[in-house]
Amino acid sequence: MNKPYYAVIFTSLLSEKAKGYDQMAETMETLANQQPGFIGIESVREHLGITISYWENLDAIKNWKSNVDHQLAQKLGKEKWHQSYKVRICKVEREYEFGTTL
Repeated sequence: MNKPYYAVIFTSLLSEKAKGYDQMAETMETLANQQPGFIGIESVREHLGITISYWENLDAIKNWKSNVDHQLAQKLGKEKWHQSYKVRICKVEREYEFGTTL
């Protein structure tokens, strides 16, 4: 990846009424892949979920946040799926790795 780039870290706790969440998460990943400036995504979930999406610049993140379908997912998340969540936006200036690329 060209540096610097940006990471949006979305950490969440699901409520007991999470029916439909997994399907919406898959839909959002597919949609994000079509957005200009999207680089990639990594996600894990047990009870606590962490999803990190990578973007070329802040404008790409702003455009994704204002996407109508993404706004619907955000609304449903607040109303139905999440007990709580936190979003962090970080600038990645350096990266390194060991072993097989993840």
